Amino acid sequence: MGNRQADIDFTFQHPTTMRALLEVLTPAGWCAEERPGYISYMVNDADDMHDWYDSTPDRLNAVLAELDATANLPYTVALNVYHPQAGTGGMLVLQPQRRELSFLPTIYRRGIPGAPKFTDLAWYLHALVPSLLRVGLTDYEARENGN
Repeated sequence: MGNRQADIDFTFQHPTTMRALLEVLTPAGWCAEERPGYISYMVNDADDMHDWYDSTPDRLNAVLAELDATANLPYTVALNVYHPQAGTGGMLVLQPQRRELSFLPTIYRRGIPGAPKFTDLAWYLHALVPSLLRVGLTDYEARENGN
C-alpha cells in the first residue's frame, strides 16, 4: 500500500479508558494479542519518545492498569489490537484527557476489493463503531492520505 496512511478518529462524550475500550471491542472479535503470545503497547510519557513495549497476554491486566494509570492521563497511550477472524488489526491510540481515540490500521491493513491500494475504511468502521457506541462514542472522522 506504499506510503498511504489511513486513520479513524473517534470522540467520546466522557473520558474513557483503554480497559473499557478493550472490554467493548472483545465481544466484536478484537483482542490485544496481535500474534500468539504477544501484546504491544506504548506510553508517550514526559520524555516524548513514543516508546513501545512488548508483553505477554498473562500480563494484560497489568498493561491495562499502566495505560489507564492516573499518572499517565497527561500522555498519549496506545495498544495494538487484532481481529483474528478478519486477519487485520492496528493501533488504538488514546489521547490525553481520554476523550479522543485514533485507530490506525497498521496490521495487515485491509484493502478495498478492486482498489487494494486504498484502505477499506468502511470495514473498519463497521467493525468498531457499534462497539464504541457502548462507551459514549459521539463522532468519528475517517480519512486516508497518500501518493
